[in-house]
Amino acid sequence: MSVRAIGEYKFPSRSRVELYGDDQLVHVWWRDNTFLASAATFRVPKAMPFGEFVTGVLEPWAASDPDFEPGSERDWFIDDSPLRVRDDASLTELGIGHKHTLSFQVG
Repeated sequence: MSVRAIGEYKFPSRSRVELYGDDQLVHVWWRDNTFLASAATFRVPKAMPFGEFVTGVLEPWAASDPDFEPGSERDWFIDDSPLRVRDDASLTELGIGHKHTLSFQVG
């Protein structure tokens, strides 16, 4: 849903990429999950390997759902487009940029 401003936006965003240096914000959404029904946002290094992101960031967050199974098969998406992941590739190498939405479904 788009937002329509009633005035001119005359100040810089407080979450613009320049403020994060070697880090970035990544939104994570577990599709079709009713326990974690909305995306969470994490500040992570751009160079973080995907496998480390999953085990160090995503799985601890997802573990709050009692039905979560670490290491389960997942289908990945970046901003609604399918994503082929490699555990050794950095977030940047996979095309996961600042404020992108990384989502997954449990297969």
